[in-house]
Amino acid sequence: MTSVQDHLATRRSIPIPALAAPAPEGDELARILSLAVRVPDHGKLAPWRFILIRGEPAAALGRAVAGLAERREGPLSEARRAFEENRFIRAPLVVAVVSTAGPHVKIPEWEQVLSAGAVTMNLIHAVHAHGYAANWITEWVSYDEDAKALLGVSPEEKIAGFIYIGTPSEPPSERPRPALADVVSEAQAPGKV
Repeated sequence: MTSVQDHLATRRSIPIPALAAPAPEGDELARILSLAVRVPDHGKLAPWRFILIRGEPAAALGRAVAGLAERREGPLSEARRAFEENRFIRAPLVVAVVSTAGPHVKIPEWEQVLSAGAVTMNLIHAVHAHGYAANWITEWVSYDEDAKALLGVSPEEKIAGFIYIGTPSEPPSERPRPALADVVSEAQAPGKV
């Protein structure tokens, strides 16, 4: 196998609690992000952007999200409050990938959304290639307009995912993958019209 094949064969999502410090930063993080943006992008629109969530701003965002959840749902249990407050500090780095897809005179919005998915997966591959690990999640904060606003995400934008990044503290485990027979078919010649 080539190194790219080895990379694709060994990439796994690591559970968020197993993502420890350190996370990439400085020039290394810039290299990872530079690799991530090398995706199909019809029209060269760059219909996505990254928000780096780390340090004290991550902790402050967690406290704000916990407050938002409490205003919506009433008093939170101690466990739920702790989870929300720690939401963005469960890993040393969280990258919010934001889709900026929208109407365009030539480029269908769907193609822009696909590009945002591609940049998210490329980010995960680049993180893995640099010896770190990642986990792609969304959860309720991706879809809540007030939570998005806390992150500086406009109503027209969507969060493609939060990528939790760190150094794996445990080896990855395999999970079942679909059988090719269940997901691959051959195109058939159309019948007579």
